[in-house]
Amino acid sequence: MTEPAHIDAADTAVSDAEIEAGRLLFAQEKRFLLGAARVEQVPESELPEIAFAGRSNVGKSSLLNALTGRRDLARTSNTPGRTREINFFDLGGRLMLVDLPGYGYAKASKDLVKGWTHLVNLYLKGRVELRRTLVLIDARHGLKDNDRAAMTMLDAAAQPYQIVLTKCDKVKPGPLATRIDDITRALAKHGAAYPIVATTSARSGAGIPELRAALAAFADPGGAG
Repeated sequence: MTEPAHIDAADTAVSDAEIEAGRLLFAQEKRFLLGAARVEQVPESELPEIAFAGRSNVGKSSLLNALTGRRDLARTSNTPGRTREINFFDLGGRLMLVDLPGYGYAKASKDLVKGWTHLVNLYLKGRVELRRTLVLIDARHGLKDNDRAAMTMLDAAAQPYQIVLTKCDKVKPGPLATRIDDITRALAKHGAAYPIVATTSARSGAGIPELRAALAAFADPGGAG
């Protein structure tokens, strides 16, 4: 069986028109809506949603900031486990960006981790607005046990997700290609996984236009205006 292809900086089928559509979408007004610490605080919305998940300190905030061109949309921190709520950002009335609490923070209490997991699980189940969850993986380290647990949770919730490698500028091309191939093979065992691995660097900007273009395909074409 032929393995699915992956996206990297040198090999992409994204057209110039799609790149421009992504740029225009993410250039629109960005607005922090709210942070939900309990499932009843999750806002009702008809906007399509894209969620961002990943281990603590994987670079979720940096990626969100790079996508939107804002240094302060999602605050970054060197302290893992900082995000303890589900944070909602309205992108031009066309797309909702959802920052999920980071997982895998060893110093967090078991009760706190259990609470985060329960909140995210409740959000995922039956969230019809959610179009895709991006599971961020540090390109230097690859899949860890808690990444696999998150993927299994998304499989069980029947929520489509895609692996996005972060910090790819810190990995040489050869090892990065091997990392992508290993993850691609692992995805074949997960029913809700999108088979294409995206590669990004918030520092260099590599892969950011292509990811914007992919996410723009889910946006409401009409918007708020």
